[in-house]
Formats: sequence, structure tokens, C-alpha cells
Amino acid sequence: MKKITLMMIALALTISVNAQVQTPAPSPASKIEQKVGLTDVTIEYSRPSVKGRTVFGDLVPYGKLWRTGANYRTKVTFSDDVSIDGKAVRAGSYGILTIPQAESWDIIFYTDHNGGGAPAELDESKVAARVTAEVYPLPFSVETFTISVSNLKNSGATLDFYWENAYVGVPFAVPTDKIVSESITSVMSGPGFNDYFAAATYYLSEGKDINKAKEWIDKAMSMNDNPRFWQLRQQSLIYAKAGDKTGAIELAKKSLADAEKSENDDYIKMNKDSLKEWGAL
Repeated sequence: MKKITLMMIALALTISVNAQVQTPAPSPASKIEQKVGLTDVTIEYSRPSVKGRTVFGDLVPYGKLWRTGANYRTKVTFSDDVSIDGKAVRAGSYGILTIPQAESWDIIFYTDHNGGGAPAELDESKVAARVTAEVYPLPFSVETFTISVSNLKNSGATLDFYWENAYVGVPFAVPTDKIVSESITSVMSGPGFNDYFAAATYYLSEGKDINKAKEWIDKAMSMNDNPRFWQLRQQSLIYAKAGDKTGAIELAKKSLADAEKSENDDYIKMNKDSLKEWGAL
């Protein structure tokens, strides 16, 4: 009996030692993953809140290095080489350090992304890029520090910082066109329908050589015994862009007929709108 009692006491002591009270973090961690064109952009940071305090000029002093968040340095990772304000930044991970001022911020992409805070002073050899961005006052207050990626385009996006009554944005460019162009060049040595079709529609969407797009879409369609309305639609748009309105109308009519047969209202409307625009309805 004594042994059982001692075992129960030991077990109780073990549980009390190992037990921990769980409470929410004052500045919770956040991770953003965003595809920009073909480039993966990942941001990891902690999110402090205002909590009734004055942030910029007080909690975050003007003119001093800030880790751009809480707990640890904010980190951004690019899967491809990018360009920030015209400055080439290689693929990899970077700490985002900032020097806030009332009217502008310096945003520094720092190769040393580890650490709990900003370095005591910058090592210029570790500065991959440094840009100055204007501060825009917000007509509302943002309670919790927020980073986002907006204005998404195939060619780039904007890195956004919001907190208290301030917004700062940093545009960056990604090498989508270079990657796609290299892929097209590589594949064109033995392309099939999907390759020609993808290359042609990309050239149409990005305003590149439309005559080359027309050549590729024709090759794609020559490999397809039964083109569908969505494929014919793209071919008609390329013909129209290339100045071949007669060919565009003929293709749009074929697309319309197939869309009506398939009862696809969206493509019926789009083709009818184009035919009206081109004077065929």
C-alpha cells in the first residue's frame, strides 16, 4: 500500500512539473505564401498590436532600425531572382529591416535574416537592396501590424506594410516573361498542341509579337481535329489583334456555334459581343 501511495505522489508531482499554462502570444506569428507570376513569395513575421499605444515615433522610434514586426526579424523568401526598385535581388531569404520616418521609410533587404531583433548597426555587405518608400496616411487605424502582397500581375506585385495610421508599399518585379520565354524556346524544338496554344495565348495576354502568336495558334489548331469553343475563341482574339478581322469573325462564329451547342452562356455572350464589335452582327 505504501508503495502504491508513493507511486501516486510521484506521478502527481511529475504531472504538476510538466503541466504548463497555455496563453495566446502577444504578437502572434504569421506566414504568407503568394504566387506572383511563376515566383513563390513567402513572408514570415510576428504581428504586434497597437493596444492603445502610440506606435510610430514612440513604440517604434523614428530614424532607428526596426525588425519590422515583433519577436524576430521579418523574413521574405523569393524562389526566383527578383528586382526591387530596379535593384537585382537573387533568389533566397532576406530579413526585412526598416527605418521608419514620419513621411518615408527606408526598407532594407538584409541577407542575414536570422536573429531576434535588428542589428545594432547595418553591415553594408549584407544589404541586398535598400529603397525609400513614401508613407501614406490611412483614414482609419489598423490595430495589428499587417504585411500583404497586392497588385498582383504576371510581372510583379507590391509588398504592403500597414500599421496604426500608416501605409507603405514597395513594388517588386519577377522574371515571369524570362522564364516563360525560355520555356517556350526550349519546348518549341518539339512542341505539341498544348505548347503552341499556351505560347500563343501568353503572347496575346502580354502584348508580345502578335504575328508570332498567330503563327503558333494556327499550328496548334492544325494539330486538333475537333477544336472547342474556348480554343476557337482565343484564336479569334489573336486574329483580331493581328488585324485579320475576316478570319476573326469566321472563327468567332465557329466558337459561337459550339458554345450554343454546349449551352455555355459565358462564351455565347463573349462571342456575340466580339462579333458586334467587329461589325458582324
